[in-house]
Amino acid sequence: MKKTLITGALLLAVSTNLSASDQALVISADAPALQWGPCPAFIPEGCEIAVLQGDPAQNNVDIYFKVPGDFSIPYHTHTSQERMVLVSGELEVTYDNHETAVINKGDFAYGPAKLPHKAYCRKGDDCILYIGFVAPLDAMPIEEKQH
Repeated sequence: MKKTLITGALLLAVSTNLSASDQALVISADAPALQWGPCPAFIPEGCEIAVLQGDPAQNNVDIYFKVPGDFSIPYHTHTSQERMVLVSGELEVTYDNHETAVINKGDFAYGPAKLPHKAYCRKGDDCILYIGFVAPLDAMPIEEKQH
């Protein structure tokens, strides 16, 4: 099943700024055609996003999300659920009321809509995460609860 999910994610991938046509394409996370842009301002410098397919303001958009090793992604939430496959690196993700999970290269992960979370890309390789959003792409910072 993991192979099917990864293959499906790759078949959906197309380069940035192409129309939302139904062309079957495959694109690597290190493809020169990718156009990397900045992440929302609440995420520190070093974070980049490349739109693979779709319009970020519309439903059903696919992106690569990239941060360097030893990088913390602040506490935030999304309107949409997230379907994710880690392409490189090792990523720790902590959702409210869940144990911290480690996503390894090739792993699939699912994040429920509106569930606050934070993440940390472990030292070493950049973390590149494929994310499929069902609702339009957004990310809202929230204050982390004090435990």
